[in-house]
Amino acid sequence: MIAFPNAKINLGLHILNRRPDGFHNIESVLFPIGLSDGLELIEAPDGNFAFTSSGLQIPSNGLPNLCEQAFWLMHHEFRIPKVHLHLHKVIPAGSGLGGGSADAAFSLKMFNEKFSLGLSHSDLELLAAKLGSDCPFFIRNEPMLAKGRGEILQPISLSLKGLHLMLIRPGLHISTAEAFAGVKPAQPARTVAEILAQPPHTWKKELKNDFEESLFSTHPLLGEIKTKLYSQGAIYAAMSGSGSAIFGLFEKKPAENLKQAFHDSFIWHEELN
Repeated sequence: MIAFPNAKINLGLHILNRRPDGFHNIESVLFPIGLSDGLELIEAPDGNFAFTSSGLQIPSNGLPNLCEQAFWLMHHEFRIPKVHLHLHKVIPAGSGLGGGSADAAFSLKMFNEKFSLGLSHSDLELLAAKLGSDCPFFIRNEPMLAKGRGEILQPISLSLKGLHLMLIRPGLHISTAEAFAGVKPAQPARTVAEILAQPPHTWKKELKNDFEESLFSTHPLLGEIKTKLYSQGAIYAAMSGSGSAIFGLFEKKPAENLKQAFHDSFIWHEELN
């Protein structure tokens, strides 16, 4: 069985306050995009669990990969058989694109299908929340308003059809801890949902990612990329999540010479549908 866990971008990200448990309450809209990893699952011919990977390097924090964690969660809950998982990594880590969370969520969905567990989306979302705040989003994999730590999801009607997305990720890995270290929680004048109800060409003035203020100070290259995207015709540009990927939305396909201007960076382009 093969699946293609896709990335997401954040449209607006407000950090509202710090919670008693040490996390922060946020509000953001998560929007799926086409950039994908590849994930293969087969039943273990030798009866032993195995996880392998290829493609981009996956940084280790000393814990098992999220795909591995997803397997052991399902194995303990439902006694699913041992499997071999292979992950081909395309979505850069530390980019705010949710690649690791997508890999975990798609693993859960694959186990559910492969072993006919009959779990609903709601069931899978509860399991995904045990793996990470962004993981539940990738179960339904459609535009969602995220609140709480990011795990409280509400469908939102939002179409970017026909716009072109250009994604730039310089060679910077930004950890979640680094991103949150510099934030200043605040209540915004308008909610993300209220701002997104307006046409995309109006978002530039109001739709903010609260991580940008501190991270653009410590990593000036990020701000330079955002400025360059606007100078080349983007109607909206922002950092995704806690960085370091910066995306621009264009009404027309970006010129090839714009891609060449970011030749040292990871680049992705797609027409949204």
